[in-house]
Amino acid sequence: MNKVRVLLFLLIVLSLATGVAQAQEERILVIGHAESTDSLDPARGYTQTTGIINRVTYETLVTFPDEDASEILPLLATDWTISDDGLTYTFNLREGVTFANGDPLTAEDVVFSVNRLKYVQGSPSFLTAGIADVTADDESTVTFTLSAPNPAFLANLANNAFSITNAEQVRAAGGTDAEDAASTDAAESFLNSTSAGTGPYILEAWDPQVQTVLVRNENYWGEQPYFDRIIITNIPEAAAQKAALESGEIDLALDLTSDQMVGMDQNPDIAISRGPGNIVHFLLMNANAEQCGPTADPRVQNAIRAALDYEGYIELWGGITPASPMAYGMFTAYGPEHAPSRDLDAARALLEEAGYGDGLDLTLEYPNFTFQGVNMDTNAQKIQADLAEVGINITLAPSELQVALEAYRTGQQCLGYWFWGPDILDPIDTLSFVPGGKVAAERALWTEDLADPEILELRDRALVATDPEERIEIFQQIQDYLQNNGSFAAFLQPDVQTAFRADIQGYIWHPQWLVDVSRLSRAE
Repeated sequence: MNKVRVLLFLLIVLSLATGVAQAQEERILVIGHAESTDSLDPARGYTQTTGIINRVTYETLVTFPDEDASEILPLLATDWTISDDGLTYTFNLREGVTFANGDPLTAEDVVFSVNRLKYVQGSPSFLTAGIADVTADDESTVTFTLSAPNPAFLANLANNAFSITNAEQVRAAGGTDAEDAASTDAAESFLNSTSAGTGPYILEAWDPQVQTVLVRNENYWGEQPYFDRIIITNIPEAAAQKAALESGEIDLALDLTSDQMVGMDQNPDIAISRGPGNIVHFLLMNANAEQCGPTADPRVQNAIRAALDYEGYIELWGGITPASPMAYGMFTAYGPEHAPSRDLDAARALLEEAGYGDGLDLTLEYPNFTFQGVNMDTNAQKIQADLAEVGINITLAPSELQVALEAYRTGQQCLGYWFWGPDILDPIDTLSFVPGGKVAAERALWTEDLADPEILELRDRALVATDPEERIEIFQQIQDYLQNNGSFAAFLQPDVQTAFRADIQGYIWHPQWLVDVSRLSRAE
């Protein structure tokens, strides 16, 4: 080998060695997750996986706290004003924000992103309903005009669907915010291969149902995240996720069931995070007396609420007893200290008063289904045992999910067991459970003509109130009312539980984006 070839060989070896050393120094986080991505285009994607990714590749004007949805905080907007009639919201944009390619954020990018979301007519486009107009007043000020007051408007803006995209980049990739965007926008494939946002990470690659790779955004305006690279690998089976976590192949497992958590807390290499999710389990008691008889009687409804062994469900699954169908952790929600408690004597007295002192026979319908580690058949058997203690004899009637859903959605069930997760992370979502709301009117047949004027007045005030203090007052009164009246008995808000390698720090579950990977780091 001549001297030139030897020199070239040594240079190649040195280059490879340098590359290996750099790769070894790169901070990488690997997440195991049962992928459900439909699209990574913010105007089209509306799944949990999309939320995880777009939370850190894009940003919104406003956001929620790291741990819950208890208030609205500034993000790309520093502040905002609301007109007295609740129809106009004006936002001032943060200075010094750039997109991943270095372009500065302007109000025009906000206008483009919102109009594109509206007109693309993707899965999350319904969130723009009621936005009559959005305009750039100048480079750093943007104004939204609503067609009617919407107290949940700011909570909507915190949704990942309202991620602000680089208008110039997206237009260059075939995107448009014109009214015919549903048929003419062609930017989805571009946004499925890279991101055009202001977040701390950039989408490097997405191989559907295989893995998603994020890399650090060196142009990020805020504090740089710890990890240089995030790999989200698709592991559909919970058992496989557990095995991968225990072997060290992944750092974080997002989809473990409660039975798989048993014993993991004894493993010094594994840490577990538990905390209340935003799913509320409840009993439905049909309010149509002609169709269902006893379950429409307020005394029977209250007897059922008083007979449930609330602490027993927590012992089974972890979590808390919610104060109402409103999930704890949401703005205005009562904490578990306001939750109902069991009172068997009160339940028996109410049944005696209602004419059922010698017993009452009811059928409990529910889907034979396990969701987020909670087995509904197990809970149904416990409900049966709880109510038997006060003389309510329950016949269990489980069915397949789709069969049970059909009966539930059409109001055919007299006594049903279901769970609910909010469509909007705002207390206004709870109005689904009062007369006029979807769950109350269509599924429990608790209609306006059967309702007290008190709850109807509270509902009407809640639909238009925008002042935070007024909203707290109204929605706490609604929670007080639902504890003692109506067609629903909320009895469990189970824990969400996640396992990760013990050296991972900063994990917090969130009801909007599940996990903010930009918060995570590794102990050194």
